[in-house]
Amino acid sequence: MLDVCLLGTAGMMPLKNRFLTSLYTEYQGSGFLIDCGEGTQVALSYHGLKMSRITYILITHAHADHISGLPGLLLSIGNNGRTAPVTVVYPESAEYCIKALLTVCGELPYEIVLQPTSDSEPHAFNAKEISPDLRIRSMPVSHTVPCVGYSAILNRRPVFIPEKAKALGVPVDKWKELHSGNSVTLDNGKVVTTENVIGSPRKPLKLTYVTDSLPLPEIAALATDSDLFICEGMYGDTSKKKSMNEKGHMLMQDACGLAAAAGVRRLWLTHFSPAVKEPQIYAEELKELFQAVIVPEDGTKIQLK
Repeated sequence: MLDVCLLGTAGMMPLKNRFLTSLYTEYQGSGFLIDCGEGTQVALSYHGLKMSRITYILITHAHADHISGLPGLLLSIGNNGRTAPVTVVYPESAEYCIKALLTVCGELPYEIVLQPTSDSEPHAFNAKEISPDLRIRSMPVSHTVPCVGYSAILNRRPVFIPEKAKALGVPVDKWKELHSGNSVTLDNGKVVTTENVIGSPRKPLKLTYVTDSLPLPEIAALATDSDLFICEGMYGDTSKKKSMNEKGHMLMQDACGLAAAAGVRRLWLTHFSPAVKEPQIYAEELKELFQAVIVPEDGTKIQLK
């Protein structure tokens, strides 16, 4: 299962009732964060999340509303008892900004691992510190500065079926070995493998997050078959289309089009303009474009399983 919380939905600047857009996802006690604007550590605390569990911080690009909260968050993580390393992933061209922000952190009680990702071509890596089954993909998108979108894919192992183990005569105290992928030899010499006691293969869980970009068809490819697609929608007013495209942004309607093309299970919108005081007023109109769209509020949570 992936526990997901959209910490904030604001673009450009935090508002009194809206944190800057950022996403927290947790799996088996370890988490990753996507983007870290001003006050992200406050949003984590406000929504009841344990920042000491953050193992990866994924940065989409080096604009202030996505990166300026990094020093405060890193210091807060240290004050919350973390001693294990934290890996910061970012487009390679943002390295100067990342290192500059780190200079104000002083000495932290844990190691910061810097891990640049390509801002010119797709890249992928295993987030093994969270799980060997979790893979993160990054892909360049189109904004006014180099920017990437991210997909997290959790490969789920087949379910262990106790009834199969019982039928084969495997003692209960040997189930854990089978569940871990090891074979078991019974007293009669028969060897039972994991494959003998599991169910059918399961579809991976997939989460995709894209903000600050033109609505590229490549984004739909990145998001294909996602269980949850979180995408920028700065405005729901289609008269803003031209000005948003000129600034490297997309409308709510653009996000719905990408979600439909990608065949995602559900779409959450985010990164609303400060001028859009009530983004939820567009919800019914947007459902005509993509039925499974939600215009969320800060702190919206879901458990993907």
